[in-house]
Amino acid sequence: MKEKEEENVVSMYPEEQRETDKEWQKSIPAQVFLNYFFAINYHIQHFTDNGLDHLAFFREAKPELSEQDVAAVKQLLLNCWSTEYALRATAELGDEAYMRNALHWTFPQAYYTVFSGLQAFLRTRGVTSGHEALVLREAGRLVVKNAYPRAISFYASGHYGHFNIHRLPLAHYKPGLQIAGKELEAQAQVGQFLRTTRRQKAKAVRQQVQANPATAIRSTRTGETLQKFGPQHWQQLTWRVGYTTLFDLMARLRISSSHREIERFVQADIDFKLFHESLLQIVSYLNGIHEGYVAQALGIAEYTAFVQELPQHLQGSFVAARMHERIKPLFGDEFRLGQAA
Repeated sequence: MKEKEEENVVSMYPEEQRETDKEWQKSIPAQVFLNYFFAINYHIQHFTDNGLDHLAFFREAKPELSEQDVAAVKQLLLNCWSTEYALRATAELGDEAYMRNALHWTFPQAYYTVFSGLQAFLRTRGVTSGHEALVLREAGRLVVKNAYPRAISFYASGHYGHFNIHRLPLAHYKPGLQIAGKELEAQAQVGQFLRTTRRQKAKAVRQQVQANPATAIRSTRTGETLQKFGPQHWQQLTWRVGYTTLFDLMARLRISSSHREIERFVQADIDFKLFHESLLQIVSYLNGIHEGYVAQALGIAEYTAFVQELPQHLQGSFVAARMHERIKPLFGDEFRLGQAA
């Protein structure tokens, strides 16, 4: 069976036929990538339920941590914050030409700061592995279990050719090439990003499985390793793919072994400052969510003491600001009682 692209979407602008010159055509992939991350940030910022306050999962009994767990969690947070610090340092320079050429490190910085914060959260839940695939799979499980606010609880499931988008009711619309200016456009673009990312993920899993003689799916007729997949073959891989979530979308920021993709962005005619601002706001939001969970696990008093003893470059920084603005309000009376004691 011929593999088909999963594009069962409805056009938002069926009459739209944008005229594009050759230079703009070259920039389209980079513009679409910018659109995706801008849309994610738009969706988060305009969603009313984007905090931990009323999340049942957050209000569960806090986990018990060993001294080893506490030390590991703190080190992971230091990694997370130091990487975010470096990402913010680029933004402070404020020069678009610099930001354009800084993509080689700002893209992976945006991903790895979030990944370290995610690891810190998972460590409080007993996940000690740092293996990326396992961490992302576990994150997907927690997204589906509503461990995250509704603003980022969207995900994709299903096998290749039959993807399903969950918790994004407007994701079936086909996105245009413009920056999202309303929720319909934002959800359409995020939905498309989930589909293209899950497609990539499914193909990567197939390549890995088929390259191993012990796991390869074979023809029932010839016994040879299958070269073409039908629906029944893709279904056998779905469990290996897991769920596709925001964390998989962030993983698209990793730099591939060849730099062709990143060079395409550097040469593109897009708003690099807007791109950087969107990434930074997403990073700050996600890191704040994980910090809330870590503060719950450590206890707000110990978390506060840890923040106050950070290395010089993190003293009085975004870490303390986020703690005062977003973390402490989550604990209310518990924090005030801790101060009084």
